[in-house]
Amino acid sequence: MADPVNILITGATGFLGGHLVDACLREGHHVRALVREGSDTARLGSLPGVELAVGDLTDEDSLRAAAADRDTVLHSAARVVDHGSRAQFHEANVAGTRRLMDAARAAGAGRFVFVSSPSALMRIREGDRLDIDESTPYPDRFFNLYCETKARAEQDVRAAHTERFTTVALRPRGIWGPRDHAGFLPRMIGAMHAGRLPDLSGGKRVLVSLCHSDNAVDACLRAATAPAERVGGRAYFVADRERTDLWAFLTEVGRLLGCAPPGPRIPLPVGRALAAAVETLWRLRPGSEGTTPPMSRYMMALLTRSTTYDTGAARRDLGHQAPRGQADGVRELVRWVEDIGGVDAWTRPEPGRSGESAPRRSDTTVPGSVRAIGSAGRPASVPPAPAGTRTAPARSERGGTPR
Repeated sequence: MADPVNILITGATGFLGGHLVDACLREGHHVRALVREGSDTARLGSLPGVELAVGDLTDEDSLRAAAADRDTVLHSAARVVDHGSRAQFHEANVAGTRRLMDAARAAGAGRFVFVSSPSALMRIREGDRLDIDESTPYPDRFFNLYCETKARAEQDVRAAHTERFTTVALRPRGIWGPRDHAGFLPRMIGAMHAGRLPDLSGGKRVLVSLCHSDNAVDACLRAATAPAERVGGRAYFVADRERTDLWAFLTEVGRLLGCAPPGPRIPLPVGRALAAAVETLWRLRPGSEGTTPPMSRYMMALLTRSTTYDTGAARRDLGHQAPRGQADGVRELVRWVEDIGGVDAWTRPEPGRSGESAPRRSDTTVPGSVRAIGSAGRPASVPPAPAGTRTAPARSERGGTPR
């Protein structure tokens, strides 16, 4: 974005949202972050120029206050897990997105960028699918509630495009990079480090598209300024330039961090049956509500199905060229992991941390130099959540499930 604009970012206390904040600040934009009361805002509060809007995707008044005077909305927040009720998923991913669009339109915003997911196209039973492009239709039956509600929200966003309100949806897969403490990569490496990650590939080469956080951010910023007549109402796959051999990638990242390779190798039918059994038993155990099972059918599908995406449309319409190469991204990630104290510090997030690397301090109220607005536009503090408090549904990159 060449000229400074007023931007609202949701999911800013999460992994991708935090990187979006950084990139927008570097480009000189005026950033307001929608943060939920009780969320950890220590890192955001340390960034000069960030305005915090205390609110929630379920609260229309707070969304109107957050969207006031914004030109652009980057909507990264979502319920990104593979457990929960239909009502929870609908409220966070579908109804919340509709409310945010309504608030943005009413405030006069001209651009709405929605971070969707390739999971919006994921079917219950399908084999390997290589180089999928945007002509691929939505399925009649979705793999799970996350896939279904991301698809519904994406369709709503695309349908909301008008001459004065340009909407764009982006579909990054498996976002990875520094400052992610809860996503698929730290979960896999954490299990590998503990010697508890079997090789679930079944001996097949699992080819996938992943997306470094820098590449996802670049696509978001380009979607915010691309010509409306070219991108309005469209969805785009976003991924690294490389087609990734998933289990070789996991093994190499683990090796660089001193981890033994995954093992033993589990035959695919056994692995799928095991994932189904673990997911079912997890849901039946007392106290499992609101927690992520160690394995699920959805996660097993992501780890064993070859699925890659053709990003030619993003190159053509957005001018997006995936600036961060995978080898360079891995080197940067390993340096960052070593800098923060190694694999344990990376894969065992502190209580209350929501996918962001925050300053190690207990005071998470908003510093006086940062203005926070409440639902009525009044200054508001953002206190830390009490110990043991369950988080509410609309978070970004929560629970370790790839988008």
